[in-house]
Amino acid sequence: MNSIKEISRPTTLQSSFMKDVKLGLTSFPKYLPSKYFYDKKGDELFRKIMELPEYYLTRAEFEILKNYAEEIMGIMSKNEAFRLVELGAGDGMKTKVLLKFLLRAGYDFTYVPIDISKNALDLLQEDIRDEFPSLRIETVQGEYLDALSRSLFKDDQSSFVLFLGSSIGNFSIDETEQFFNELYKTLKPGDYLLTGWDLQKNPHIILDAYNDSQGVTRDFNLNLLRRINKDLEANFDLSNFSHYPVYDPEMGLAKSYLVANSAATYRIEDLEMTVDFEAGEAIFMEISRKYTLDDIFNIADISGFRHANYWQDKKSYFIDTLWRRT
Repeated sequence: MNSIKEISRPTTLQSSFMKDVKLGLTSFPKYLPSKYFYDKKGDELFRKIMELPEYYLTRAEFEILKNYAEEIMGIMSKNEAFRLVELGAGDGMKTKVLLKFLLRAGYDFTYVPIDISKNALDLLQEDIRDEFPSLRIETVQGEYLDALSRSLFKDDQSSFVLFLGSSIGNFSIDETEQFFNELYKTLKPGDYLLTGWDLQKNPHIILDAYNDSQGVTRDFNLNLLRRINKDLEANFDLSNFSHYPVYDPEMGLAKSYLVANSAATYRIEDLEMTVDFEAGEAIFMEISRKYTLDDIFNIADISGFRHANYWQDKKSYFIDTLWRRT
C-alpha cells in the first residue's frame, strides 16, 4: 500500500492570487501571471492541449523519456534512497514512464510532485494510488521555490529534480537566472536536475502550437478571466476578448495576449476595484521561450550546475538536459 503525504498552503496561494491580479491589471501594459491558469477547469483544458495535433511538445518529450528512461535514471544508485521531485507535476503522464522504470528496477525512492493546483495533485494522487500502489508519494501544493525551501528538503537524502514540459520557457531571462540560482542553493552537492527545453525551429510549427484550429488554447487563456470572475467576484465578459498569439523567431519568443474587442469597464468586487479597457487594448498572458543549444549550455554555466548529459527527440524539436549540482 502506498504512503501518501500532503503539504498545502491554500491561504497563502489565494492571497498571492489576489495581489498578483490587482498588480497586473493596474499596470501598463496590463498582464496576468500564467501560473494562475491552473485551476480545475484550466487543468482540464491543458490536458486537451497536450493531445492536440499542433502541440508537439508533449509528444516529443514523451518520446525522449520513453527511449532513454534507463539512461536518464541509471545515474542514481539502487543502494541509496532518494527523492524524485517534480516541479509542476500536472497529471504526471510523462513522469509515469520514469516511475515505471524505477519501480521495475527496484530503486528505493519517494515521488514528490509539486504543483500550484490542488486539483492536479488530487487527481495525480488518485492515479498513483491506482497504478502504483507500492509507491511512496508526498504531494506539495505551492510554487516551486517556496516548496523547495521547506524543511522537507533539508535532510541528508539526495534529490533528483524534474522540471519537464519546457515550463522554464514561461520565465523571463532574469527570472530564469534567478530560478536556477535559487535552485542551485537549495539542492545539495550531487543532486541532479532534469529540465525540458523547447528548441527553436520553423516558426510556423511553433506558432501553430499556441494557436490550434480547435480553439482550446484560446479557451485556456480565457479561463483565467473566468477564474477571476468566479474566485474574486468579477464580471469580465469573456466574449469581448480575442486570443492573439505571436512568435518572434529572432528572439525565440512566443507570446499570448487577450485583446479587448471593444471598450469596457469591469468590476472586481473582492479587490474593490474597476478595470477599464480601450478597444484593442491587450492583456499579456504568457511567454514561451524557445532555445538554442548554446543558450542552454550558457544558462548551466551561469547558474553553476555541471552539464552531465542531454537527449533529443528524433525531429530535434525538444531536448531534456541533465545537470548536476556541484
